[in-house]
Amino acid sequence: MTQEQARNYMNVQFAALSENESFARVVVGAFVSRLDPTLDELNDLKTVVSEAVTNCIIHGYDSDPSGIVYISAVIEGETVHLVIEDKGKGIDDLELAQQPLYTSKPELERSGMGFTIMENFMDEFEVVSEPGQGTSIRMKKTIVSKKALYN
Repeated sequence: MTQEQARNYMNVQFAALSENESFARVVVGAFVSRLDPTLDELNDLKTVVSEAVTNCIIHGYDSDPSGIVYISAVIEGETVHLVIEDKGKGIDDLELAQQPLYTSKPELERSGMGFTIMENFMDEFEVVSEPGQGTSIRMKKTIVSKKALYN
């Protein structure tokens, strides 16, 4: 099996504290760095991680630090598969929650663009949620080889 065909994975979990959002960005960024992403690709990945982790903390756990945020990532060839999830309260109306500008927490001055940003920055995006059970955000992004960009 060549390095391009090799499958690599990681799993991490951490307390649902807002200060851990930057930790999550760094961990995922470091993990995908072996694919040599462009700066834009790396920023896109870090942004979606921030959005998803923030959603877990604020919406999934209502900022309760006893909650746990889970991230798993798999690299297959040039493709990164990300799953970011919580075991929190879940989403009652998933269709409504995915509408641009909708927020269930207007008092926190949330923009309601998290899901839209994630969907636009990734090649594939899916939200699975069960009220009372939690939410899982599943995303996929293929990293364009820098070698291909310069040839």
